[in-house]
Amino acid sequence: MELDIQCEEMSPSRWAELLTTMKSCKTIRLDDCNLSSSNCKDLSSIINTNPFLTELKLNNNELGDAGVEYLCKGLLTPSCSLQKLWLQNCNLTSACCETLRSVLSAQPSLTELHVGDNRLGTAGVKVLCQGMMNPSCKLQKLQLEYCELTADIVEALNAALQSKPTLKELSLSNNTLGDTAVKQLCQGLVEASCNLELLHLENCGITSDSCMEISAVLRNKSSLMDLSVGDNKIGDSGLALLCQGLMHPSCKIQKLWLWDCDLTSASCKDLSRLISTKESLTEISLIDNNLRDSGMEMLCQALKDPKSKLQELWVRECGLTTACCKAVSSALSTNKHLKVLHIGENKLGDAGVELLCEGLMHPNCNIQSLWLGNCDLTAGCCATLATAMATKQCLTELDLSYNPLEDEGIRKICEALKKPSCNFV
Repeated sequence: MELDIQCEEMSPSRWAELLTTMKSCKTIRLDDCNLSSSNCKDLSSIINTNPFLTELKLNNNELGDAGVEYLCKGLLTPSCSLQKLWLQNCNLTSACCETLRSVLSAQPSLTELHVGDNRLGTAGVKVLCQGMMNPSCKLQKLQLEYCELTADIVEALNAALQSKPTLKELSLSNNTLGDTAVKQLCQGLVEASCNLELLHLENCGITSDSCMEISAVLRNKSSLMDLSVGDNKIGDSGLALLCQGLMHPSCKIQKLWLWDCDLTSASCKDLSRLISTKESLTEISLIDNNLRDSGMEMLCQALKDPKSKLQELWVRECGLTTACCKAVSSALSTNKHLKVLHIGENKLGDAGVELLCEGLMHPNCNIQSLWLGNCDLTAGCCATLATAMATKQCLTELDLSYNPLEDEGIRKICEALKKPSCNFV
């Protein structure tokens, strides 16, 4: 049984009612429920007495260090079977890390720890790394985004990585690591025995200087399927270095996020080669890069390659105009795998969307989700969009936010939604 409640103020009577339910739950999710340390006393008892509980999610509650101390008392009992613990944005500091270290050292059932958006600091996470190094720790996923980490954390992280072959996911986004630290981290990842599947390093102060080392991880860790280095100024030169690893035969990347990386159309030649030849790649985000129409046309040519298996393409806010829409339409009419296209925040205009719909209506096109928010659209293109909505049964999601469609355009869209052939959910 699952208990999944979000954004609910807990009165004493409501809390007492839920506690009875929690005694037999396998999953408890109570995000944004205004919980405090006093609630954690009760939750500790639930953890101790409910042998079925495997997931506890308490994000965005003011638990504080005192609350985590209470939780850990339950987590340290022999009867605890918890596997996944989410404590994101719970007002935690380094003061609670010694207790969490004890849990990591003593509780082999715990495989996921999500403590991002807490002021743990480098000192606190160093303590967590000590717990990870205990042979009893079987952690597979560690999320440390927005934890106020600095370059000094890397030595402790690498030591933990060396001793933790079970680790599959590591998220360090939004910490001021810098190039030197990221290079050291990548060297540690190459040497570590863990089969890392996910590495997130968004907004970590990375430039092109780190990209050769990240490329080495891609070459040497065939297990790595999800890489995010968005919001780092790697530029075209950094992307070229990354592609050396991405194109290596041993690389099996599936999801690649490169949003806001200072890329231009010059990167699109390498990206096109990647899309057209790397059959494992199913999702790529290039949001907020200045690709322009010429770059998008190169990407579209790659999408038409039979070897391309891309399912999701995110090119929002990439400086695109009507001029690239014929190429996009041609790609849509050729590629049978693409299911999600985010192309909003570009000045496509009505004429551009009319062209897109030609490809959208082709029998080969299997698009399920199309995002066209803030694309300078008016009521003039709504009749064509309405036809696509009513006849393209695979299409279930269409975003038209921030376009001046006015009443006339909205009426046409609503008429399409009423038709039985429209499969929008």
